[in-house]
Amino acid sequence: MSTKIFLYDTTLRDGAQSEDVNLSATDKVRIARQLDYLGMDYIEGGWPGANPVETEFFKAMKDVELRNAKLAAFGSTHHPSSTPETDPTLNALVSSGARVAAIFGKSCPRHVEVALAISRERNLEIIGNSISFLKKNLEEAFFDAEHFFDGFKRDPEYALAVLRAAHEHGADCLVLCDTNGGTMPEEIGSIIRTVRERLPHAALGIHAHNDCELAVANSLAAVNSGAVQVQGTVNGIGERCGNANLCSVIPNLQLKMEGFSCLSDASLTRLKSTAAFVSEVSNLAPFRRQPFVGNAAFAHKGGVHVSAIMKDSALYEHIDPSLVGNAQRVLMTEQGGKSNILSLSRTLGFELEKGDPLLDVLSAAVKKNAALGYDYVAAPASAELLFLRHMPDSALKPYFNILRTVVLTSRHEMDPDMMVEASLKLDVHGNVEHTAAGGFGPVHALDRALRRALTRWYPELEQMHLIDYKVRVLSPTRTNIPDAAEENGTGSNVRVLIESSDGVATWTTVGVSYNIIEASLEALADAVTYKLYKTEQARWRAEC
Repeated sequence: MSTKIFLYDTTLRDGAQSEDVNLSATDKVRIARQLDYLGMDYIEGGWPGANPVETEFFKAMKDVELRNAKLAAFGSTHHPSSTPETDPTLNALVSSGARVAAIFGKSCPRHVEVALAISRERNLEIIGNSISFLKKNLEEAFFDAEHFFDGFKRDPEYALAVLRAAHEHGADCLVLCDTNGGTMPEEIGSIIRTVRERLPHAALGIHAHNDCELAVANSLAAVNSGAVQVQGTVNGIGERCGNANLCSVIPNLQLKMEGFSCLSDASLTRLKSTAAFVSEVSNLAPFRRQPFVGNAAFAHKGGVHVSAIMKDSALYEHIDPSLVGNAQRVLMTEQGGKSNILSLSRTLGFELEKGDPLLDVLSAAVKKNAALGYDYVAAPASAELLFLRHMPDSALKPYFNILRTVVLTSRHEMDPDMMVEASLKLDVHGNVEHTAAGGFGPVHALDRALRRALTRWYPELEQMHLIDYKVRVLSPTRTNIPDAAEENGTGSNVRVLIESSDGVATWTTVGVSYNIIEASLEALADAVTYKLYKTEQARWRAEC
């Protein structure tokens, strides 16, 4: 029978201390709901009363029904000059509406004597009294032994005395904190085994920081040595270098380590979507190369790799990606071989076989465009369109043809705002559409003009909007540009990536040219074409 490892998520408190994360109370409620849906055992909401956001969050959470998790509030032991009954921090924890409280206390004698400026004995008394007070008023009380591993190495007997004080006064879990993130995995394991020997009836937890890139390894080492609670954050966000990344801890515990369980198999499949959700709400760019849940975690570029995974995916994948809600991706690049093309063809529903002459044509097209600067890894929608344009009997239609483009920009000294206007002449099924639109910049104006010209024919484009626009200047040595343009960087090719959305799906397209307007229009045209193609395919499937 496997040992249950309890997951204590501190994304909303420790994670929110990351320098590039600023969560509103509404953001925190949304994330809390998602964490509960994932199956977390505990969700630490923050420090009640510390600021208006925390106050508003705990108030809002009183009306939220959590199905899997218990809401936890965080704070400290009572102030040396007060008692538990009169201490504002402990009383705020009790009145927060949370069912669980986690308080930190000093376990390193140096911190006791320097930071708190009290005696060691008084520190033990404060810890015991604080836990007793919380146990009388809440379902569970956890003690976070701050700087525990540093303290243990300086004075193991006192560090153990701190734990004993919390345990004897009813702490449900003693959480050992690697607060500075500097402890090695072998030290974590050795120290926890010692604690278990000295306090055999205490439940132990681990709270690891990532300053040495070891927070996940230290958390797993702690579990192997007897810890039954792991604290961490989604995507590893947190102060300084972050916290233990639960998106790595969870699948390692569930899939790699025998004898432990933390989530159901169904919940585990929500891991990638949860990681993406937290990134989105936190306004952070997802880490593409993040293990298990990153978009590149199961992406294959080299032709040898792709050839192998087509025979047996386990040859180059350590788990089935679907177990964590991810998926295998085969990339189309200049480094890929025919196996990449063959794999993508099957993903798109085309049954090409080895030796098909079309593979040579497609491979040559991909490598030629990649040499010019096209990035099909970052723009999978354009990759799919490239493929479809070369396929015989393709369902991709010529929805429109751009005949002429004019972009005007002007500024008058009496009117400091730049005026931008784009004019497009298009052929739509033999009909000529000539439309102009203004915008805040040339790309905005082009986007408005293109969709204005096409909406009469394709009303579904009203749902579509541009959500991101990126430009990168490419090295002249990689690209095919006129000799005169190579004199300085302004003449280099540029690659434009455009991300579009219709409110349901998002897709990215690419354009390349030494003219930024031309590159942008190419990416915009691909984005519109992709939307029209997908809409037509969805309509066809519905009719069938």
